[in-house]
Amino acid sequence: MIYLDNAATSFPKAPGVAEATAAFLRTSAGNPGRSGHSLSLAAGRCVEDCRRQVARLLGVADEHRVVFTLNATDALNMALKGVLRPGDHVVTTSMEHNAVARPLRRARQEGVEVTYVQAGPDGILHPDPWRAAFRPNTRLAVFLHASNVTGALQPLEALATAAREAGALVLVDAAQSAGAVPLDLGALPVDLLACSAHKGLLGPTGVGILVVGERADVRPLREGGTGSRSESDEHPQRLPDRLEAGTPNTVGLAGLLPALAFIAERTIAGIRQEELGLSDRLFRGVAAIDRVVLYGPPEAERRAAAVSLNIAGADPQEVAGILDATFGIAVRAGLHCAPLAHRTIGTFPGGTVRLSPGPFTTDDEIQTTLEAVRTIAQSL
Repeated sequence: MIYLDNAATSFPKAPGVAEATAAFLRTSAGNPGRSGHSLSLAAGRCVEDCRRQVARLLGVADEHRVVFTLNATDALNMALKGVLRPGDHVVTTSMEHNAVARPLRRARQEGVEVTYVQAGPDGILHPDPWRAAFRPNTRLAVFLHASNVTGALQPLEALATAAREAGALVLVDAAQSAGAVPLDLGALPVDLLACSAHKGLLGPTGVGILVVGERADVRPLREGGTGSRSESDEHPQRLPDRLEAGTPNTVGLAGLLPALAFIAERTIAGIRQEELGLSDRLFRGVAAIDRVVLYGPPEAERRAAAVSLNIAGADPQEVAGILDATFGIAVRAGLHCAPLAHRTIGTFPGGTVRLSPGPFTTDDEIQTTLEAVRTIAQSL
């Protein structure tokens, strides 16, 4: 199989992920922080080693501000519902994933005002209408860094700076960029950042990350056992315990550790350069095929490694089905849980075919994919 669905989840995983997961279950699967025996202590070391490595990778000075969650959606819900109150105002974009759009819909029903700033047809936001959207009661600005539909990269620093200048907190959805595009939270005006372990970080599913900056006071969604302050029925206020009630996914974190080591060795900048070349070759190759319509910015440096297309007159689901059944190429078609983005780029309700290479994609696989798309375009 040629796997071009890395925007959904990375495959294959980084070397050592499967082995580390199995080894942890065999030798170290205690409950971290809950006991003083060797299995519990080993599990605790795994959790804290992982937290330390994530902080290092993302440029977070205080590792205790790295909170582990269930996934990126959980992290985004934790941030949104933990910060917003009735009467607050939120500024967001027309490119958001449902992991942001759906919680904001509920927030509107509960008295939060939301302004959606329209991105251009290429999916990228201009800073001027963004700045104009802020009000005195704007509590939060939330936007994705890279589109899961087209890969379009938002001007993160410009948008975050404008929000900070307006006095708002900044929440970034980095589900598609963490691990694939360099991020230094020590240098960026970002208060909250959410991502998952199973995409650009090349780890297992079931682990998400929320980085909580010093300006952000996030009310916990869950309260309960943390392994700390067990003498009190009051939930701990210190991070990360404040937001990590219950037993963490230690098995997933054990699998994430070798993935983080792999990324640190190759460097995110190095992975980014390789994926830039792959996605640029893919974009330019399909652009030369008759009847193919492309979406998002044409410049590779303005995109994460995702290419979204349609073949004129063909249903995206049909195209994806042929790529899979006839050519053994795995892609994703449809709305990608992002109907707002598809309305913005003009592909609602049918959606697009998304091809997303990853760090293990080869030049030969890109060439085979181009030939397959050409064959389909000529035959349908």
